Amino acid sequence: MRDGGGPSASRRALAFAALLAVVTACSRGSAPTIPAVEDISEPMPALAGQVLTGGTLARNDYAGRVTVVNFWATTCAPCVREMPLLSSLHSGPDGAFVVGVNYREGAAIAREFARDLAVAYPSVRDADGSLASRFGVPFLPTTFVIDGDGQMRFKVMGEIDAETLERLVDDVRTA
Repeated sequence: MRDGGGPSASRRALAFAALLAVVTACSRGSAPTIPAVEDISEPMPALAGQVLTGGTLARNDYAGRVTVVNFWATTCAPCVREMPLLSSLHSGPDGAFVVGVNYREGAAIAREFARDLAVAYPSVRDADGSLASRFGVPFLPTTFVIDGDGQMRFKVMGEIDAETLERLVDDVRTA
């Protein structure tokens, strides 16, 4: 029975167990082998700001294009493993526009990391976690595939693989 003041004890315990599993997976450098893909349909929150490696990101940079938004951190091994795949998608001739969002890390650390890995797509900082909250990010990595009209169509929780990413981008492109 609920006390009317918040989530039940069983819901809190379930949420804690899920959080613990994700933290453990990221800290060990392993992620589920199959990412969880959720179909969604809601407007993408505003995404703009200073790019870690210089310049700015504005809505007109990606408006009208299939866009992939990936939330990451330097301490999340699955996030780091996704970066070459996301870079090749962004750089490809038929690629989507990829935007990285660095979650709650210092600017200097994130900037140096992106430069050292030669990340081909722009990344912005989410210093206080508010952008992740607006997107509904449950843990890292989380990736969104957005259509050319700015509607989020897929939410991928966990490390994304090339086959899944290509399928989702193609699904959005041909919808």
